[in-house]
Amino acid sequence: MLKLCDVKDASQSVWLVAPRVTIGRGNQCDLTLADASIAKLHAEILVDGEDLELRNLVAGGQLSVNGKAVESSCKLQRNDRIQLGDRNLAVIDPKITRLKAAAASANVAWALRANHPAIAGRVFPVRETSVVGRSDDCDLTFSMSHLSRRHARLEVRDGLLFVVDLGSANGTFLNNQRVTESRVRRGDELRFDSLSFSVVGPADDIDKTTVRQAVTLPEAARQSAALDQAMQRGRIRESGKASSAKEPVSAQNYAGDSAAAGSRGWMWVGLLVAGAAVAGYFWAQGQGLV
Repeated sequence: MLKLCDVKDASQSVWLVAPRVTIGRGNQCDLTLADASIAKLHAEILVDGEDLELRNLVAGGQLSVNGKAVESSCKLQRNDRIQLGDRNLAVIDPKITRLKAAAASANVAWALRANHPAIAGRVFPVRETSVVGRSDDCDLTFSMSHLSRRHARLEVRDGLLFVVDLGSANGTFLNNQRVTESRVRRGDELRFDSLSFSVVGPADDIDKTTVRQAVTLPEAARQSAALDQAMQRGRIRESGKASSAKEPVSAQNYAGDSAAAGSRGWMWVGLLVAGAAVAGYFWAQGQGLV
């Protein structure tokens, strides 16, 4: 089943069911469009299965299909574009539209996140080429009087995003610098007159961290063991030198200490012998032996 919807506002839509669907500004219409450029009962679509016929119900009323004016009636097909007053409508197959939207969103790498209070936080995907402006013909349309009808063009070239000013009256600004054409990077502020956006997209290669190949564990362990062995051999050599230097000094000191101890021993022996001799003399005198 096909559906008729507003190109800019998908909530304004109606299923194309038999026998007919009416379009206009009046509340009695199946699709009510509150727009002064549209008559209360502006057009109708006759539905017979997959066959659709559009009829203009207003003499001289603005009605066209795919850019061609419709004076009385014409056949409609899937994907036809209808301009009714200042509104643009499309005949769509919702199933096919959802599949295409999913496929397109999967390939979207760049987007604009709105900073303006009226639409803050809304994200607008950027296709390979997207025109920004006030006109309904633009890919990204914003109803602001200070925007030019075709203000700027966004282009994705080899994965990189560029902005091209289309001769706008109030200018295109990148990080507060007015530009005519410039590359745009993730995190930049892109402004069309006073309408500001933050750029969402992939990072440059310069932002990526290069991962160095790690040394394998066995190799690292082998290097560490070799270093430990070398340090241990150095400590052993230093210890051996120190011991060799100290040994003669220790022997000399020991010999000197032994000689001194022997000298002191003989002195005490002499004193004891002398004492014993004196004591023997006095004992012999007392006995009348001397």
